[in-house]
Amino acid sequence: MAKRDYYEILGVNKDASADEIKKAFRRAAVEHHPDRGGDEQKFKEINEAYEVLKDEQKRKRYDQFGHAGVGNGGGNPFAGSASGYQNINFDFGDLGLGDIFSSFFGGGGSGPTRQTRGRDVEAAVEISFDEAVFGTEKQITLTMEDNCEHCKGSRTEPGYELKNCDQCGGTGQVVNVTRTIFGNIQQASLCPKCKGSGKIPEKDCSVCKGKGTVNRRQDITLKIPAGIDDGATIRLREHGEAIANGPKGDLYINIRVKPHKRFTREGDIILSEEHVSMVDAALGTEIDVETVDGPVRMKVPSGTQSGSDFKLSAHGVPHIKGSNRGPHIVTLIVDTPTKLTKHQIELLEQFKADKRKLW
Repeated sequence: MAKRDYYEILGVNKDASADEIKKAFRRAAVEHHPDRGGDEQKFKEINEAYEVLKDEQKRKRYDQFGHAGVGNGGGNPFAGSASGYQNINFDFGDLGLGDIFSSFFGGGGSGPTRQTRGRDVEAAVEISFDEAVFGTEKQITLTMEDNCEHCKGSRTEPGYELKNCDQCGGTGQVVNVTRTIFGNIQQASLCPKCKGSGKIPEKDCSVCKGKGTVNRRQDITLKIPAGIDDGATIRLREHGEAIANGPKGDLYINIRVKPHKRFTREGDIILSEEHVSMVDAALGTEIDVETVDGPVRMKVPSGTQSGSDFKLSAHGVPHIKGSNRGPHIVTLIVDTPTKLTKHQIELLEQFKADKRKLW
């Protein structure tokens, strides 16, 4: 379905001032706020329109190119996460990541519990601007708890079995009695010997010493999809730390994209600037514009003003959930000469003296 015009959404004219746009947004937001019984979809639509029209540069591009000029509806298509990350779930098979920065997920709750899955692991990887645009593969070293290959995570030496824990009787918990002035209080806690499983090995594994896991270094290949943005998080299910007799935790990879020396990015749009001389801007010319795909020849019409935007379709960032690409928008900067020869000054004086309408 075609997207509605942003000015229409806020109920303002295209020549509305910034103050008028702000007031219109406040009125519409109050009317449609979900907490006041409003339509949540309309409220999101109002926010999207305001995010574009309140920004002078985005509004300028929207006026010139429409929705294509502000990419993915004017903002991050994955916005809304409290962390600011893109929550992208890709299953890349047997992948992993090294340089673990932190781990999380522990116990909790009021009753006796046991860890039923391995710990989640968070890590980060840095890629270049071009790698984020086109996708890449990274060779990474991962060191973390993995299932013991000798006992297959059972904690038991091959040829032996598990038996009921002799400390908790197979219940996985022990009960402690505390005497107080109000009487005896019983409190159940996790059995320290079997860690809540109720079972212990007849004979501990000779490799992992009954733990079920070993700390192992792995060299793996991580696939990063085209179009991923700075701050994105990729979740790999059950690629975190292992635990005996249970599934692995998840691996969360935070993507960091290094800045480009010439390009910036807004959603699926790439932005850059090109300089032309005052004479070329007045007479018109053609220039080679640097893009992520290499140089592209672009026509500059006569009379081009400094700050004018030109759109190079399909030279931006690929849509992460599709095959299309956003545009590359080039802002032209007209350079005014600062050092002129005597002859050049005379020519400009003659130009200035011409009484005909020049623009």
